[in-house]
Amino acid sequence: MACLLPKASLTSVLTRRAPSSRQRSQKSQNCSMLSQRWLKDLSQKPCLPISICSYASARTLRYKGVAASNSSSNDTLNIIAAPISSHQGYGSAPPPQPGDHPLWVDELLPSFVPTPRQVFCNRALNMKHIKAIGFDMDYTLAQYRPETFEALAHQQTVEKLVTRFGYPEELRSFTFSWDYMMKGLVIDKNRGNMLKVDRHKYVKIGYHGFQALTSEERKTMYNSSFQSLNFEGNDYALVDTLFSLAEAYLFMQLVEFKDSPVGKALHEKSYHQLYKDLRSAVDMCHRDGSLKKSVAADPAKFIHHDPLLRKVLRTLRASGRRIFLATNSIWDYTNVVMNYLLLGERGSGRSVKWLDYFDVVMVGCGKPAFFNDRGQLFSVDVGTGLLRNTDEGMPITPIDEADVSEAPLPDLRPLSFSPAPSPNSSGSSLSSLDSMDGGASNGNGKPQRMKPSVFQGGCYKDLHRILGVTSGEQVLYAGDHIYGDIVKAKQAIGWRTLLVVPELDVELALQEQAKSVWAELRLLRTQRDSVDDQMQRFEWALAHSGWDPNSEAYAKNLAMLKETAARHDALRSKHSEVLSSLHRRHHPIWGQILKTGYQNSRFAHQIERYACLYTSHVSNLAYYSPNKRWQGRCDIMAHEDVDFPEAGWNVESDSDSY
Repeated sequence: MACLLPKASLTSVLTRRAPSSRQRSQKSQNCSMLSQRWLKDLSQKPCLPISICSYASARTLRYKGVAASNSSSNDTLNIIAAPISSHQGYGSAPPPQPGDHPLWVDELLPSFVPTPRQVFCNRALNMKHIKAIGFDMDYTLAQYRPETFEALAHQQTVEKLVTRFGYPEELRSFTFSWDYMMKGLVIDKNRGNMLKVDRHKYVKIGYHGFQALTSEERKTMYNSSFQSLNFEGNDYALVDTLFSLAEAYLFMQLVEFKDSPVGKALHEKSYHQLYKDLRSAVDMCHRDGSLKKSVAADPAKFIHHDPLLRKVLRTLRASGRRIFLATNSIWDYTNVVMNYLLLGERGSGRSVKWLDYFDVVMVGCGKPAFFNDRGQLFSVDVGTGLLRNTDEGMPITPIDEADVSEAPLPDLRPLSFSPAPSPNSSGSSLSSLDSMDGGASNGNGKPQRMKPSVFQGGCYKDLHRILGVTSGEQVLYAGDHIYGDIVKAKQAIGWRTLLVVPELDVELALQEQAKSVWAELRLLRTQRDSVDDQMQRFEWALAHSGWDPNSEAYAKNLAMLKETAARHDALRSKHSEVLSSLHRRHHPIWGQILKTGYQNSRFAHQIERYACLYTSHVSNLAYYSPNKRWQGRCDIMAHEDVDFPEAGWNVESDSDSY
């Protein structure tokens, strides 16, 4: 092999493939300065990582979310307050408010929609082909406050575990940190682990209880080449909705408690049994009405007020679409929540006037089974909440009519569709929407609509028949549950889908602030790649040149190799520091919800595959035309990154942690 370059030319070799112009050099300096300011700002935030000592060695455990008195006994667990105080957390952002940005119906001239209020498109969708638009209720139309609602769920689940399942009284001292967990995680029931997985099903972060798994532990359990895990089936549970935050957090607490010296009462239970008991306790909380009664008593304490929701529903109905509600909640709770959301009513002030915003209401759907052939469809008497049998959707009249209310039977004839009103037609001006109860005009300037029908159970075929749609592609459905609302609706019946991801509010705000950090990370990767290539050249030359190991040439090139290796290590360390700090800024434990290092997370991958549209809140639709032609983004492959450098972040990362 030819003689290696002298040391004097090493710098030019190392920077040959990296940006080397004066402008790129200045950009690098600017990025570095901004990144240092980012890291300094991060250090001032109270986002300390969990630190848990080994009780086996110290007989002391820093236990997350439990308070107990100090004790000198070696057999007693010393539990102290959690050393972490996260920022506002994911999923806590309230819906958009009037005045944030002009609504689409309020301006004749277009204006740019601010990023936090945007709806993002994965798959092209022409709204003119959509005949019916549906919504889930919980965490879709109704955005719950996790700091209160999930805390209540955690408290009541603990109570069920103690009183109904015989768990020790110590569980009553468990506290809940609502912003510790986030969506998209995977629970390993057998091992008692909480995992964050990337789009290639590679576990990037893992915790056993509140003890972080090492890289070697993750590799042995999940990331070995001979394993092919899809993290589905009975051995795993997915944190697919914000309803699961309290459940996931409590599972981590139970695992930690079981492994501790004071958790002897749980030593005989497997981690899988812990989760099974926990899941049963959560179901009890929903079945016995304890959660619902608290929400009904004070909806404002548990649900964000959304002042633009009525405007969105009115606009969509005025465009000629049929609007439906399809929720797993049953009628009594649905009536409570929708009264608060659309009428601002609670208690004795509740009515069924909110039904005027919908053509069809389906409660107790039982999704995702709803998207397959399912059980009997019942009509709901909205006055009493009683159910009536139906035959193929047609009501069955009881023998003794005196035993039922005199409420009119629902009309199950397919709804007729009127065309979207023309902007120039009389009575159809944009500002007239505020005076509408929904529905098309009857020609006299007054809204005309059919009495809404309320049903329980059934399946999508019943809904299609009532709406008068002939294929799933004519339906757009908005939901928050990636599997129960989006994946199944897309896979099973071909509905077009809109995923509501309230975490985007936090994600987008931090993303805007971190643009310079991403630029420096890209530059550091390019420099490291160049140095790595030069290091391998030195190694190859030393191994294949035939030089005498005692010669001066061999010694010089060995010294250059060591210098290059040191620079490579420094670049790798710097890169890891900046990337880790960036992720901790999003969440001090789990990092960015849609990323794992540079890779998209499993959750983000599912969004890309199954959600035609996604946004932070349903009310963001108020900023767009109901007849909009949504266009998907341009797909960029790795070889196209040269022409589209701004899109070049979907590249493999050799960093195992962040």
